[in-house]
Amino acid sequence: MLNLVFVVGAYLIGSISFAVLTSKAFGLPDPRSYGSGNPGATNVLRTGKKAAAALTLLGDAAKGWLAVYLTLKFGPQDAQLVGLVASVSIAVFLGHLFPVFFRFQGGKGVATALGILLALNPWLGLAAFGTWLVVAKVFKVSSLAALIAAACAPIYTWLFHEPLEYTAVAFTLALLLIWRHKKNIQNLLAGREGKIGGQT
Repeated sequence: MLNLVFVVGAYLIGSISFAVLTSKAFGLPDPRSYGSGNPGATNVLRTGKKAAAALTLLGDAAKGWLAVYLTLKFGPQDAQLVGLVASVSIAVFLGHLFPVFFRFQGGKGVATALGILLALNPWLGLAAFGTWLVVAKVFKVSSLAALIAAACAPIYTWLFHEPLEYTAVAFTLALLLIWRHKKNIQNLLAGREGKIGGQT
């Protein structure tokens, strides 16, 4: 029963959409109503409000980190913990993708995935973030950076000798991220994907 509380709690934490809340706080339109329609930091940045986009990024990353951290800190300190942490990681991510508080219209999960990885292992999260930064710096395309970082995450998890369950988490997050970026992939292949900070 306690494990179920952690998993459900993680899903509810993940369901908090910082893109929507931050936009309301800054008097901006609902991020689901313009641009890509994605409630995430990149779309919020299209309004030109860098502070709003930064808060969205931090909030979405923080909720992923918090759900996993609370489980590591207060979950059962026994052989079940690793499996519970893995379940919580997936639950908070699914909460972001399909938030119960926002008619299940969630974001793509890049920042939340980063928060999860940072909580599992800070070096793992930094490696994934570093990959995103390098690709974003070179190509100026957020979605491409996210896709490459996501694809590398399971490899980094394995290289850091994390439990197999954590590698499975990274692999699952990568698959979900790729699925959520299917339109971006189509645009990338067609040469139509917008640049970071651009209006398209």
